[in-house]
Amino acid sequence: MAKKWDLKRGTSVYLQVPAVHIKQWIKTGRIKAGETVIRFANFSGWQKPEELEELIPFFKLQEKSRGGRAAKRKPARRAMAGKGQIKRILLIDDEKELCSLLGDSLGARGFAMEFAHSRRGALKSLKRSPPDLVLLDLRLPDGDGMPLLTIIRKMSPAPAVIITTAFGSEEARSKANKMGAYDFLDKPYNEEDIIRRIRKMPAQVKRGKL
Repeated sequence: MAKKWDLKRGTSVYLQVPAVHIKQWIKTGRIKAGETVIRFANFSGWQKPEELEELIPFFKLQEKSRGGRAAKRKPARRAMAGKGQIKRILLIDDEKELCSLLGDSLGARGFAMEFAHSRRGALKSLKRSPPDLVLLDLRLPDGDGMPLLTIIRKMSPAPAVIITTAFGSEEARSKANKMGAYDFLDKPYNEEDIIRRIRKMPAQVKRGKL
């Protein structure tokens, strides 16, 4: 049986996250030293991942990777939004801390950000101000987020949808893909993960034609 960890970031707790995901998130910088604590399968106390012998090598790989990127880094492009691009983003997630962080970082890149913390709030926001892109969490306080995907994809023009969750499965990915989701993003994630996906979007998706 694959090893799983509980992960805590701020007030948010992600349960039963596969160890392979934890290691990959550390390696790619989604989890940085001092940002989280973890415990093994609810049976141990919270610990700093950067102090665990099993995970230390992955933090070293992260540092090595960051050093390489810093040497090759080009001048930053402040704004991503523009003609034919994604301009308005609706983030549907009950983690208000995450919404605040992404709102600041993506807003600084030129995007107009809106937030909804429940299915009910999302429906109001979609009706009030249709976005170009929706970041949709599957676990919301008032129910499963997946039914919102059907509603969003029936809009005209239909916003692109990226599903976000800490509890992803191949079954959920397959279902979301069949229902019209553009992509599936595992938590935790940051603004660079979003930017990369926007840059890879075909023009038809950005214009609401797919």
